[in-house]
Amino acid sequence: MDKLMKRNKYCFGLGTVGRDALYSLVSMYLLNFLTDVVTFSDGGLAVIGIMLTLFGIFDAVIDPFVGAIVDNTKTKWGKFKPWIFGGMIGTGVLTVLMFHNFNMDETAHIILLGVTYLLFSIFFSLNDISYWSLMPAISKDQKVREGVGAFARICANVGMFSMVLIYTMVPDLFAGLGLDKRDSYFVFAIIVAIIMMLFQSITLFGVKEDRSHLASVERTSLKDLFRALFKNDQLLVTAVSMALFMIGYCTTTGFGLYYFEYAYKDAGVYMVFAAVLAVAQLTALSVFPLFRKKFTRKQLYTGSMVAVAISYIVFFLSFEQLPLIVIAGLGLFFAQAFIQLLMLLFLADAVEYGEWKLGKRNEAASFAVQPFINQFGGAMSKGVISFTLIISGINAIANSVADAEGNTDLIAEIINSTPDSAVWIMKISMMIFPLICILLGFFLYQKKFKIDEKFYAEIVRDLEERNSVAEEK
Repeated sequence: MDKLMKRNKYCFGLGTVGRDALYSLVSMYLLNFLTDVVTFSDGGLAVIGIMLTLFGIFDAVIDPFVGAIVDNTKTKWGKFKPWIFGGMIGTGVLTVLMFHNFNMDETAHIILLGVTYLLFSIFFSLNDISYWSLMPAISKDQKVREGVGAFARICANVGMFSMVLIYTMVPDLFAGLGLDKRDSYFVFAIIVAIIMMLFQSITLFGVKEDRSHLASVERTSLKDLFRALFKNDQLLVTAVSMALFMIGYCTTTGFGLYYFEYAYKDAGVYMVFAAVLAVAQLTALSVFPLFRKKFTRKQLYTGSMVAVAISYIVFFLSFEQLPLIVIAGLGLFFAQAFIQLLMLLFLADAVEYGEWKLGKRNEAASFAVQPFINQFGGAMSKGVISFTLIISGINAIANSVADAEGNTDLIAEIINSTPDSAVWIMKISMMIFPLICILLGFFLYQKKFKIDEKFYAEIVRDLEERNSVAEEK
């Protein structure tokens, strides 16, 4: 790897540290902030659950159109960086507004939340599509992409797990400033937004992509957009498989704090558990290149899925025994890290496949699938989590816990009185439902995905020949 490629690798990867920390704050903890810090009635939470689900799906649907806008962009800064910058500013401001400490009644808060969440989703899509579209623009070499992608996923997970480790500690971190719980999260959101912008600036100023082809690239019309998405069968297979995986993954992680507080009965263990999982996931991403030397992508994907299935079953049958929970968590998150990286690489390969099959290269329109998947998975999981909390009665218990803030004995009594039926309802939504979604995605991949290492090499070789002939003309 030459000097420029090393610089691109590190500057590209570091850009996602703060970004994924901010996204994790919203995707994993916004609901927890609303139920355990702000508190809403069951009716209010039901409205929020429906609203976040529908808005998330709406944003997922428009992501390909956002991708087409990015593909049609031509500036002296390239077609990706202007949108990375705009998305960075928008998501930072809107995140602060979602974690506001304004004195509003329930109805007004829900309206403001709906507006800010919808706009956040759109701005994040602009940033996410542009960011990941840089990867195939950096290199067409599969090995180089695997190195760049692996480092980027490591950085993304550092950002995510930093949020997992810090979130529950936020009130204590700001207690010395005389801030209450809600004010603490508001200040924390401002800090996270600033950190996100600093790390994104590393990508904006540090990455140098190949722009030599931009002058000759044709505009992406609406017809081209639908053709790029629906005629590229490998992109569609990857999109559906990834969406099913993300529904399951987001649902499981979204329940994390609720599980340790109301099932395990000790929310403090959540942070320790998250630290262990962070090590497992980062280790998995670090050793991925070693596994790739011995196994094909398909073998790694299959092995990871087997590990995920076994881990979910152990988790469900752990009966809240910490050793079994830890074993299940280690297996689940180690394998999950492999799966997310592999799916990102499948998506990158589908860009070349689409160019080979359809005769036109559409990085951004193709990579619009990535935020579509994240938004759709997150939207569906928020609906599942919201209504599970209502049906199980955990939302009412959370409201009682929030009302008893400062009275540790009363809080412990309320949490310990959580009925077993509520715990089992939550565990079914947290573990069985995600396992079903993830396995459905895997079976689809096994049946329909066909870009292996040999086929990809043929695609690249054919594209190079076509480009050589075109240049001669």
